[in-house]
Amino acid sequence: MTTIHAIRSKRVVTPEGIRAATVHVRNGVIQAIAGYNDLPSGKHIYDARESVVMPGLVDTHVHINEPGRTDWEGFETATRAAAAGGVTTLIDMPLNSSPATTTASALEIKRTAARKKCWVNVGFWGGVVPGNAGELRALHRAGAFGFKCFLAPSGVPEFAHVNENDLRAALPELAALDAPLLVHAELPDRIEEETAKLAKADPKKYRTWLWSRPPSAETTAVGMMIRLAREFKARVHIVHLSSELSVPLIRRAKKEGVRITAETCPHYLFFSSGSIYSGRTEFKCAPPIRDSRNKKRLWAALSNRVIDFVVSDHSPSPPAMKCLDTGDFFKAWGGISSLQLGLAATWTKSRGRNHSFQDLARWLSGGPAQLAGLEKRKGATAVGYDADMVVWNPERRFVVNSKMLQHRHKLTPYLNQHLRGVVEATFLGSEMIYDRGRFLGGPRGALLRRGER
Repeated sequence: MTTIHAIRSKRVVTPEGIRAATVHVRNGVIQAIAGYNDLPSGKHIYDARESVVMPGLVDTHVHINEPGRTDWEGFETATRAAAAGGVTTLIDMPLNSSPATTTASALEIKRTAARKKCWVNVGFWGGVVPGNAGELRALHRAGAFGFKCFLAPSGVPEFAHVNENDLRAALPELAALDAPLLVHAELPDRIEEETAKLAKADPKKYRTWLWSRPPSAETTAVGMMIRLAREFKARVHIVHLSSELSVPLIRRAKKEGVRITAETCPHYLFFSSGSIYSGRTEFKCAPPIRDSRNKKRLWAALSNRVIDFVVSDHSPSPPAMKCLDTGDFFKAWGGISSLQLGLAATWTKSRGRNHSFQDLARWLSGGPAQLAGLEKRKGATAVGYDADMVVWNPERRFVVNSKMLQHRHKLTPYLNQHLRGVVEATFLGSEMIYDRGRFLGGPRGALLRRGER
């Protein structure tokens, strides 16, 4: 592990613009952003030359699954993938681990499981499930950054989905705490109706899966959450927005002052349904990847700040659970492994759309940091912020192969894709933790609690 006192580059991404600069670091915090040739004497300096220096990515949508389902993904492998992808802070989702993070005691069990395993900083969301409204205040006090719920079945029995009555019990508590509620916004009745119509359709065809999760399931759910956010004056965040039809609803709600934000994911911006062949269940996720016109509209919504940012929704499973042998989209686990690839995938598809490195920093760092309440210390290259930074070469290309991936399981729809943007170094505070394919030292990421530095 190498302690760095300054990082300089011809392209440092700051809130004020992109400039040639030297970033001075002291005790893990950015002390100054000085001229390119203003170098501290007798100190360790990392010269990034023409590579981009940007705030480390903040990924607020990661399913790590430990404890209980560590054979799916664990803290060590997930955070190695994060470091290799330039992610310096992630917030872990409350489900797929066992126990689910729906009580303060479960949060402590998860923190114990994570101890001394994390290569990057890790925080935790709590969960809202039927009947746990009385647990939310204690979870928040124990350090949960906010709360996640599902409006449709989550896929695991420990994390039941909620209905409007459950939300009416939880939202007054969350509004009083000023805690965000992250919502998987699909309503089950629409899904059940469409799935019943498709009973005789081929489950191996991607379009069968796509049609079973119609945009109306999402738009109706988004409309309900806007109504409830307005009524309770609560903070609501829509996770993995997939449909262009949801965009006008969110745009209007924001103009009205409703406290609503939204994210999308690299796979909705990178892939489109027309290129997904029968049996390719590594592409299965919920909501599903939609058509190329929809993808174009999501990019426009991101450009216009209706969609606030981009996070991975890294949701891995053992390959056998993807049912590659049968190719059955309805029996396969839904989730895409992409934690290591978010920067490159997003940058690759943003090219030609007139986007800047500042846009990328806002989408991948600043926006997610704000959702988690970390915007005063993470997500920007600025004086007083934690010196969590990524150095990457935006011009260099690579082909995704399983050998390079640090996730526990290598199955991902990004295999063999040609991407631009190679992460060269990742810094956590003043320590270099990743350098051109090598991990330095050992896991030193902090376990974060809401409200604590």
